[in-house]
Amino acid sequence: MLSVEIAYLDPDCQFLLRREVAPGTTVAEALDASGVDAACRIAWRSLNVGIWSKPARPDTVLGDGDRIEIYRPLQVDPKDARRRRVEKARRAQP
Repeated sequence: MLSVEIAYLDPDCQFLLRREVAPGTTVAEALDASGVDAACRIAWRSLNVGIWSKPARPDTVLGDGDRIEIYRPLQVDPKDARRRRVEKARRAQP
């Protein structure tokens, strides 16, 4: 058996689950069996997933010690946020 972790976080739900899965289990199989959809009221298949911060496809076969992460969509594009901060700082200068 392989030990994997499933993680999801948003302001309304924190989900962290360690599971033992059979060798050859895919990301999709582990997420479907985890119950994260019902626990956090999400549809994980509509979101991006990764293993240890690296993008992964649902058909990726898991390895021992993998941490599956479900990513929420960004609220603000990081480049836009930086531009706003720079512009705000420029306006604040005398």
